[in-house]
Amino acid sequence: MPSIKFHQDLKVFQKSFETAMLIYEFSKSFPKEELYSLTDQIRRSSRSVSANISEAWGKRKYEKSFIAKLTDSEGEARETQTWLQFALACNYISEEEFNNLYNQYNQIIGMLVIMISQSKKWCSFSSENKQEDNS
Repeated sequence: MPSIKFHQDLKVFQKSFETAMLIYEFSKSFPKEELYSLTDQIRRSSRSVSANISEAWGKRKYEKSFIAKLTDSEGEARETQTWLQFALACNYISEEEFNNLYNQYNQIIGMLVIMISQSKKWCSFSSENKQEDNS
C-alpha cells in the first residue's frame, strides 16, 4: 500500500467528501423556508468535516494543531448528525436515508478518533513511518 502524500489520499477525507455530496443532493429537496436554516447549516457542517481534515493534514508538522483540526472535524461530523435528526423529524428525509447517512458519519467519526489517538504516527516525517494505515 503506497504512503499517503495528500489529504485527498486519506480514506476518511474521501468518505467525508462523498457523504457531504450525498447530503447536498438530499438537501436540494428541502423546502424553501429551510434554505437559510437547515439546508444551509447541514451543507456547511458536512463540508466542514472534509475541510478540517484538509487543514489538519497541512498542520501535521505540529501535532497539537493536527489534533485540534481533527477534533474540529469530529465536532462538525457530530453537528451534521444533529441536522440529520432534524431533517428526519421534519420528514424531509426517510428513515432509511437518515440511517444510511447517520451511520456514514459514525464511521467517519470512528476514523477520526483513530487518527487522533495515533497522532504521533501521522505527524512523524521519518522514512521509517510511511503512514500506510490510510485512515
